[in-house]
Amino acid sequence: MTRFGNSAVRQLGSLPLIAVMLAGGSTFLSVYTTQPLLPFLRRVFQASELEVSLTVSATTIATALAAPFVGLLAEIIGRKRVIVPSIFVLTLPTFLAATSRTLEALIFWRFMQGLCIPGIVAVILAYIGEEFHDRGVGTAMAAYVAGTVLGGFLGRFLAGQIAAHWSWRSVFVVLGVINLVSGFLVELWLPKSTTFEHGRPLPQLLREAAHHLANPRLLANFGMGFSLLFSLVGCFTYVNFHLAAPPYGLNTAQLGSVFFVYLFGVIVTPLGGRLLDRRGFRVATLVALAFMLAGLALTLAAPFWMIVIGLALFSTGMFIGQSAATVQTGRIAGRSRSTAAGLYVTVYYVGGSLGAIVPAWFWTRGGWSGCVGLFAAGSFASLLFAYLCSTQFVAATPVAVNPPDALD
Repeated sequence: MTRFGNSAVRQLGSLPLIAVMLAGGSTFLSVYTTQPLLPFLRRVFQASELEVSLTVSATTIATALAAPFVGLLAEIIGRKRVIVPSIFVLTLPTFLAATSRTLEALIFWRFMQGLCIPGIVAVILAYIGEEFHDRGVGTAMAAYVAGTVLGGFLGRFLAGQIAAHWSWRSVFVVLGVINLVSGFLVELWLPKSTTFEHGRPLPQLLREAAHHLANPRLLANFGMGFSLLFSLVGCFTYVNFHLAAPPYGLNTAQLGSVFFVYLFGVIVTPLGGRLLDRRGFRVATLVALAFMLAGLALTLAAPFWMIVIGLALFSTGMFIGQSAATVQTGRIAGRSRSTAAGLYVTVYYVGGSLGAIVPAWFWTRGGWSGCVGLFAAGSFASLLFAYLCSTQFVAATPVAVNPPDALD
């Protein structure tokens, strides 16, 4: 299998890793944009918590529906030929969301955004597994996750600030422009695949997909992703209602600023990637669970600063767990990684979709403490699934890259 050469490292340096980060960042600018706006949208559209939370779950549901098909497409035409167009196409519904005049229209365009996301998320996972195999795959995956963390933060933070000072519709215009610029940079800096095998017929790919679904370890890995995103989306959706209510009374801009906790994940997640490369999957998942449970416990405290620290710890643990789970997908799947990644993304975002919906029942009956109990159960479930699918990783070798003339 072709490996990246030392001369390519000197020529491109860290640009491929930056491109991987940008791909993740441009995607997650849009996925959870409306979370800090939920209390505001509830007032604007005179809707319930569950109804406005559909602006989050519509995107994740669409992502889950489209992921398997996009994974199959990437197995046929190649990785970068799906990733880059998907970033550009995502820009269109992002701009059109700014035209929404009703909650239903906003939910529709959020759904359309979700249909574009698997072409980036599912396929970049396969790309990393193939192009960085045994040469720092954990580091590369951590770079991608750090990009998603940064994008997730910027999307939410900018949404809160722009909505507070201009209008919520302007949020989607600004994010659309950022997304467009990111697409051009990913096109320039993401190297062409060197290990992708072209030309496998669709029946063979479908047989491989069926094989993946019959693999108990891979199914357990999917379950881990489901549990992680269920807890993360639920926590960062309903904590907005918790902090918008007395005694905190945070406004839209302040809620958006709470997502500065994501920046802690940008710092810690690369360290988690090194931990994954050096100590293995089991150690990484144990560390992830410890962060998540400690963070959830702190959010039950009354002081606002303790809630913020708790959210930082919880999200960081989830990002470490996500890095481990996504790397594990490629290692278990072997061939047809895009198909396996598409299936993983489907289950992962089903978890996220339910994470925006199911906690509504716990919120109305038990408030924030009821939700925290649910998210803690989800965190423990992710650990259980992790041990059902776990294998130890070998030590990784340094990451290298393709030469600049090897671009698609």
